[in-house]
Parts: sequence; C-alpha cells; structure tokens
Amino acid sequence: MTDETSTTSMTSVPDEVLLTRCAEAETCSDPSSVMTLLGESDGIGGGFTSYRSTFAKGAVGAPAHFHTKATELFFVISGSLRVLVGEEVTVLNAGDFLAVPPHTPHAFAAAPGAEADVLFVFTPGMGRFDYLRLLSRVVRGEADPKEIAESSERFDNHYVDSPTWRAALEGSA
Repeated sequence: MTDETSTTSMTSVPDEVLLTRCAEAETCSDPSSVMTLLGESDGIGGGFTSYRSTFAKGAVGAPAHFHTKATELFFVISGSLRVLVGEEVTVLNAGDFLAVPPHTPHAFAAAPGAEADVLFVFTPGMGRFDYLRLLSRVVRGEADPKEIAESSERFDNHYVDSPTWRAALEGSA
C-alpha cells in the first residue's frame, strides 16, 4: 500500500495496530496447558486481551468465576471444551463460538477424553496478561494461591462456588 489512494482509503484503521508473530509470542505453561499471549490493548473501543490455550486431556481449565466489566469470548480451534455458563454445562467443539457477558458465572476444562485448543478474547482489555502469568506461577507452585484471591478486583476475575460445575467435574473423574 504505497500509493496515495490505498493510504487514504484506510481512514477507519485504529490508531494502534498490533501484530504478534507466533514464534515471538510469550507462553505460560503448567503441566496440563500452554497459554500463548497474543495481544492486549486498552486503546480504541476499550481494547481487548487475547490469548490461545491448548489443554491436554484431563486439563482442569478455570473454576467457576465471573467478570464484572469484561465479556469473554471463546472460539474452539480444535478438540472439545466443556464449559459452564450460568447453571448449564455444555461442550463446545471445533468451530464453536461462545460469548459470555459480564456477571455470568462460567468455567471451562478440556472435555472428558479430549484435548482442546481455544482462542480467548476479553473486551474491554485490562492488562490480563499479568493475571495469566500469575496463574501459571501458582499452578507450577512458584507463587502463593492467595495472590490470585488478592488480585480479583485488579483483574476483574471473581471466583464463585458452583455445585453444578463441581458435579460435572466429579462425574467425569
């Protein structure tokens, strides 16, 4: 796009362009999953946080929680992901998309007997990569789990008890 016409026709392009090359993306891992941090911005439109998680068979994912400010988007690239949304447990398969609005309890894990590769997007963004790094350190035993509870407001991640989710996990054990 070197000619004048191409440049001027891009007036709707955001001020902040972000490109993350796979080979250069930061990863956080624990024994059952790898999170690839793709990008985050608090720019135009409230921004976003996006990462990709690959879950091994039996990976527990995230316990029941909700966000007060962010909508969380899930896109299953491959495999199957079991999710709780409100009081309903369902399985998302390759190609499925889910949007969970603020204040909606949800949880996720690899579906029984399956691996999962999932793209996550939060909007608006809010520096969530620091939370993912902390979570990875806690799972690996390098940080105190109390740090997660103490960071709930900062990262808009509020854990809740879900008998429905507990029963779903116990049923597949």
